[in-house]
This record gives sequence, C-alpha cells and structure tokens, in this order.
Amino acid sequence: MEHTILEIKNLQKKYGKKEVLKGLNLKVNAGQIIGLLGPNGSGKTTLMKIIVGLIQDYTGDVLIGQYAPDIHTKAMVSYLPEKTYLSNWMTVKDTFLLFQDFYKDFKIEKARDMTVSLGLEEKQKISTMSKGMQEKIQLILVMSRQAKLYVLDEPIGGVDPAARDYILSTIIKNYSSESSILLSTHLIHDVERIFDKVLFLKDGKIEIDEYVDVLREQRGLSIDAMFREVYKV
Repeated sequence: MEHTILEIKNLQKKYGKKEVLKGLNLKVNAGQIIGLLGPNGSGKTTLMKIIVGLIQDYTGDVLIGQYAPDIHTKAMVSYLPEKTYLSNWMTVKDTFLLFQDFYKDFKIEKARDMTVSLGLEEKQKISTMSKGMQEKIQLILVMSRQAKLYVLDEPIGGVDPAARDYILSTIIKNYSSESSILLSTHLIHDVERIFDKVLFLKDGKIEIDEYVDVLREQRGLSIDAMFREVYKV
C-alpha cells in the first residue's frame, strides 16, 4: 500500500496580480525521488517555499502527513535552499552543533562521515570556503536528518562536475524508503538517472507528472531531451 507523504490540492499563489501557481494538484508517495523541473519563473522555488512553510499566503490545500506546513511539519521536512545561509564566522563543526540543537533527528556521526568522504574538515571556517564547498556542507546538514521529505533546491548548482556523481550517490544513500526527495535542478542531464518521477512545471501549472521509465518508453527521449522539447530550449 502506497504511503502519501505530500498532497497538494488546487494550490494557487499570487504576487500582486501575477498568478505564479495556478491550481496545482500533486501527490508524493514514500520511497520516491522526484525531479521538479521547469525554466526560471515557472514557480519551482515558490512551490518549495510553500511546502517548507516559508510562504503561507496561498489558497488551496498542502498536507505533509496530516498537517499543513507549520510547527509540526518542520520536524518532518529537511530543506536545502538555493542560496547559502551559513554564517561566515562558523566552522563546519559549529554548523553541526547548530543543527543538533535545532533538529532532534540530526545525526552528527552521519554528518561527520559525509564530511570526511567529501574531503572537508570540521575546523574549517565557512568564510574560507568556495561556493561549491559551502553547498556540500549544506547538503551534508540536510541529508544528515532523518526527515520524511527532503526538499532540495538546486543541490549541485555550484559543485564541480567531478563532485556531482558523489553528491548524487550521497543523496541516494542517505534517505530511506520511508521518505521522499523533491529535487529541483537545471542540470537535468547530470541528475536524471536518480529520478523515479518527474514534474514539469510550465506557466504555474504541472505540464507532466509521470514516472521516468514510462516517459522514456512513450517518447523515446531522455528527460533532458524531453525538457528541451517541452520548453523549446
């Protein structure tokens, strides 16, 4: 029996008169890695911010487990924003201690193992790190939680190609069949092999919501090629 982690019904969001999300309906079941795809301005980051509770002035229903995004769901959702939010004065170890204080489900030993595997050091300061290194630390923090839903906004955007495969395998290894991942990316060619399903957002609506295997069989295209066809890239 499928276990639903996230359900969205008739979600609408406006910024002034501009309607960014236009009646979205969506269901995410446990044990899935879902690609959230679309060009800039299609509503991906807005949708993610609604799911994690950062945007609350919308219409429609968003349920994580049995709850609308609120204090209950913060413990269920692990969010990686597109922009770095770590303070420059912190060391890697400081970020671990912060997350340990903030989230009961944060596993510091898991974070330490990933830090070593990604070639980083706990005593290094955020201020001395490249953008790619900072992204790795943020990903370590997010994936070291035992969340139900991982919401990852461009997790490999600033990471060099050599590190991408390792980071993708880190994502796959560090979530359970009881949880799901919603991952937004522009680097579809590099990431599509880990997707179970994809959602194509276009003009605030879901254009495609389907299993990757079904789409490839129906259209005879990679997801990257399909994206280019749908959006005429």
